[in-house]
Amino acid sequence: MLLGAKSAAVDWLVVGLGNPGSKYEHTRHNMGFLTVDLLAEQAGVKLNKVKFKSAYNILRFAGAKCLVMKPQTYMNLSGEAVREAVQFYKLPADRVLVIYDDVSLPVGKIRVRPTGSAGGHNGIKNIIAHLGTQDFPRIKIGTGAPGEGGDMIDWVIGVPSQAERKVLVESFRRAIEAAECIIEHGCQKAMNDFN
Repeated sequence: MLLGAKSAAVDWLVVGLGNPGSKYEHTRHNMGFLTVDLLAEQAGVKLNKVKFKSAYNILRFAGAKCLVMKPQTYMNLSGEAVREAVQFYKLPADRVLVIYDDVSLPVGKIRVRPTGSAGGHNGIKNIIAHLGTQDFPRIKIGTGAPGEGGDMIDWVIGVPSQAERKVLVESFRRAIEAAECIIEHGCQKAMNDFN
């Protein structure tokens, strides 16, 4: 488990999961990217610095100094980027907040969890493998699942409908509010307020 004394450099790592490149930009698998992009936009910064195999920036959010990052490793190797930042800043796993898509939730529903298995999500599976623990908070954004006989890979790298996008944009805002609550008050309050 990658734990250590908290560095003064950043208090939290806020990770949005997705795949880099214009081909994937607005797909269901990029809910994490889209959420942290909105968070950065609200803070008046761009995630345009490059380090830790990520596009990132450091900003004040929820009264804390947060490194907000989008791993550029592709989804299945997200843990490489997260591990590099965690080791550099000596952050405990419970200060690593991950935001990502979840096909088991209805479109736009968000769910806060303080810990848990990967639930079939390869990005989370890789982060668990690289951190050596599943005890890190996460916010899941529901994308729904393909219909009977639909292909899961085509679904997650597919683009949501116009109606779904309207719902999802609102869920990005709620996910940012949930992230703020986790950082300021802890996962239990965020679960009570947002689940």
